[in-house]
Amino acid sequence: MRRHRNVKIVATLGPASDDYATIRALFEAGADVFRLNMSHGTHEDIARRHGIIRQVEADLSRPIAILADLQGPKLRVGTFMNDEEELEEGAKFRFDLDDAEGDMHRVQLPHREIMEALEPGATLLVNDGKIRLTVDRCGDDFAECTVVTGGTISNRKGVNVPDVVLPLAALSEKDRRDLEFACEIGVDWLALSFVQRAEDVEEARALTKGRAAILSKIEKPSAVKAYAEILAASDGIMVARGDLGVELPVQAVPPIQKRLIRGARAAAKPVIVATQMLESMIESPMPTRAEVSDVATAIYEGADAVMLSAESAAGSYPIEAVTTMNNVAISVESDPTYREIIEASRNAKRKTVADGIVAAAREIAETTDIRAICCYTQSGTTVSLVARERPRVPIVAMTSLEDTARLLCLTWGTTCVIIEGKVERFKQAVLGAAKAARDLGFATEANQIVVTAGVPFNVPGTTNILRVAPCDERLIFRAESE
Repeated sequence: MRRHRNVKIVATLGPASDDYATIRALFEAGADVFRLNMSHGTHEDIARRHGIIRQVEADLSRPIAILADLQGPKLRVGTFMNDEEELEEGAKFRFDLDDAEGDMHRVQLPHREIMEALEPGATLLVNDGKIRLTVDRCGDDFAECTVVTGGTISNRKGVNVPDVVLPLAALSEKDRRDLEFACEIGVDWLALSFVQRAEDVEEARALTKGRAAILSKIEKPSAVKAYAEILAASDGIMVARGDLGVELPVQAVPPIQKRLIRGARAAAKPVIVATQMLESMIESPMPTRAEVSDVATAIYEGADAVMLSAESAAGSYPIEAVTTMNNVAISVESDPTYREIIEASRNAKRKTVADGIVAAAREIAETTDIRAICCYTQSGTTVSLVARERPRVPIVAMTSLEDTARLLCLTWGTTCVIIEGKVERFKQAVLGAAKAARDLGFATEANQIVVTAGVPFNVPGTTNILRVAPCDERLIFRAESE
């Protein structure tokens, strides 16, 4: 099950990937993290898929991360007398709180919070941005608009408000129920939708009570503006390009993606690039060249993970989609240009002993014949710092904590090993690291590895030792006796 790549693959489960055989095949094809989309399916469906993942994990003796993606508040118009209407460019159209069925002149927008936050000149987008309106006049219960870009508006189409920070919590009542359910069954990551400010992340963290890590989806212009604060409050980031591409000009998304990835990497926090990566593979066994280039770009930029949505959840070729993504990643990472780009973008600010240890580990690995960097960790922080360095050799995360091993499945270049019992002496750590490197196929007895750990052991945040060690146990014992 050794991966021959560093970037991780997140695969969304759904009707097309709903049984043991398919989920196991997805993992064997290259999926490292499974996403459970809380927008679709019942709690019973989600629990069943969760159970299958954990069974695959047990059968293959490899930790697997589970990401529950919360829906977030959905802003939608009401219904129309004729089910739909055609809005002409330049026409006047009104949104209000009246629950009467709409017509060509008006429709309900049952969100007083939006009305209260709007100002003249604000933009309203309907149906994934296909219809654009500008607010001319507004009050606490209405917004009179001019249609800038026309189109067909129909029942319960979604509404985006790109240039206003809405006084809405990121967690709806449904999200709160889903969050509690996901934490109860035991997921590793919670993806938080509709994030506008750091306070949204802090609210979710209070509700999780340490039961899952928080991954913030950056999908609104307000989140891009407040990115530094949101990143600091989060455990990871998702570049949710679908909604970003609706609320921002499409040409603005690529540079934003690059900036978000670099920021997350500098903070040593995992970042996922998501949405429409291999969209054509929902119906086709082969992707387009543009899609392959899109996946490759995210990998060249140093993303920790790339994600499949409908491709693996509802498409006709879920396993082929994961296989394609896996093959693209292997090809990109074998390109010499990849290393040049990754190393040129290394911009970590080192302030602690742990920062120095991991930087030294990477430099030693690059200047000598080191086959792996093995990290003993409780919280996973040291492994994240090593991954930030993007070393040329594999990272082996060794922990006695199953939860930590699962969390690190999302971290670039990391292979997770769950060890039995607690390590009390450094020689034990070196022996265990050497065995793991050999068992995983990263090294032979003739090779060397770098081992990092903290003394005293089993105390988070104490990384203070680096050792270059042989993978031959006889040489380890000889060195200890000398």
